[in-house]
Amino acid sequence: MVKGFSDGEVKNDGPNKDLEKEKRGIASILKEKKITYTLPGKKQINIIGSIVLGLNIGLILLVILYLNNQQFRDFVFNIGR
Repeated sequence: MVKGFSDGEVKNDGPNKDLEKEKRGIASILKEKKITYTLPGKKQINIIGSIVLGLNIGLILLVILYLNNQQFRDFVFNIGR
């Protein structure tokens, strides 16, 4: 027998009580469509992507500087104290 499967059949004749309940919270707001979500445009995606890549490159440069420069390592150590 394969894990997750059973030999017996499952009967789903009765209506599901969860579907009959009134939705609350975010589900009710989305159902009434009081809030709409729009996807970001191409320009906004490019700006956010450029910011993320720039910060990642800056972090990599700082790590390389930390590993290769003793004065910078001492500076970081003293700032952390």
